[in-house]
Amino acid sequence: MSPSPPDLAILATQPPIAPPSPPVERWHPPLSGEMDLRIARDGTWFHEGAPFQREALVRLFASILRRDADGCYYLVTPVEKWRIQVDDAPFLAVRLDASGQGRSQTLAFTTNVGDVVVAGPDHPLTVNYRTPGGEPAPYLHVRGRLRALLTRAVFLELIELGEERADAPGRDYGVWSQSQFFSLGRLDDET
Repeated sequence: MSPSPPDLAILATQPPIAPPSPPVERWHPPLSGEMDLRIARDGTWFHEGAPFQREALVRLFASILRRDADGCYYLVTPVEKWRIQVDDAPFLAVRLDASGQGRSQTLAFTTNVGDVVVAGPDHPLTVNYRTPGGEPAPYLHVRGRLRALLTRAVFLELIELGEERADAPGRDYGVWSQSQFFSLGRLDDET
């Protein structure tokens, strides 16, 4: 039996239920080196080529992950800073829960590491259509410079919730969350 969806009205107005992430943005130790740790595009974490077997370890490392202005990803503690490799985004949005409609809609995403993020002004949705294969790459801002790639299933659910924006010039298609409109793309003109 799958868990029931979170109460989105409460999520949108309350602080996170989970303990806050460590304050990695305030920690500035010198670079310790590079760690043979890679996060694949599908969300799998690898150490020395072998996938992590313990989800608790992935969640622990995810809590101390940071992306700096140089575009690199680091695992950071107050005394150590290790550069790691990330193929695309470090997290995946694996679940979407929606409540309300139109401007009153609230969209909550659950990541593969258990974070629940409500799309809104502080957590925007973006879609990159300039990918090598031409496939859309939809992202949700999670924290700091970190974002989650929406899985294909979640993106398809999001598209189903979309609407053409009537008050914008052109034909913009997107979704609302916390009174913010997020474009999913432009509609082609009909001929």
